[in-house]
Amino acid sequence: MKNYEGKVAVVTGASSGIGEALSRELAAHGFSVALLARRKDRLVALGSEIESKGGKSLTVTCDVTKDEDLPRAMAEVKAAWGRIDVVIANAGFGVVGPFERMTLDDYRRQFDTNVWGVIRTIKAALPEIRASKGRVAVIGSLNGYVCLPNSSPYGMSKFAVRALCDALYYELKPEGVSVTHIAPGFVESEIRQVDNKGRWHERSRDKIPNWIRMRTPKAARHIVRAILKRKREEVITGHAKIAAFLQRHVPWLFSFVVCRMGLKARREP
Repeated sequence: MKNYEGKVAVVTGASSGIGEALSRELAAHGFSVALLARRKDRLVALGSEIESKGGKSLTVTCDVTKDEDLPRAMAEVKAAWGRIDVVIANAGFGVVGPFERMTLDDYRRQFDTNVWGVIRTIKAALPEIRASKGRVAVIGSLNGYVCLPNSSPYGMSKFAVRALCDALYYELKPEGVSVTHIAPGFVESEIRQVDNKGRWHERSRDKIPNWIRMRTPKAARHIVRAILKRKREEVITGHAKIAAFLQRHVPWLFSFVVCRMGLKARREP
């Protein structure tokens, strides 16, 4: 494992799920990791865990839906460590339900976090990433390729960030900055316990079977490897690779399967 001691990584949505696992994985590679999220108690606990294992962390309470929070957070990171080498826009949640039941505010709320939150994160970090010829990564979703019934807000947001990554890849490549789009399938996460207003329901059961869910540490290893190799995209989990392949190359077959099996997005918890 290559040692990235002296390099600095920033992770949004670091308080749980993929973001939490990514923070641990980056710290294991030697990165100093800035942990950004809204839940300060969880960030402090994660930071203490990382430091107990010899790593370096910085906890910054931050809401990606607030214009002023990301510039402040990146300024704190630079003040502490002088640079930013990797930024991972991971914070997000899912608004689901039939189109006719969705309100305009549902779509606005979804885009404010999943799209504008990504844009705010990259905008705030980009000067330092350019200076270090670093790496930008966006945690999208398989739903950026495949959108099932009852998932139009979430699917639209993930299609949008995939398009953003495509454009930024070409814009930033000449400057030595890599842009990696990550498209996970089902990974262990709290996202399926979060309702359409972004509230976490601790007692809500994740109905995705264990056999199809990838564990977050394994997903984090795949994601960090892709980012460090400066890959343009990485689709995570076997079922996601199959679904993305079918949608890309034989969309009629994928459509047939969805219709024949009556596949739909998950319900709001």
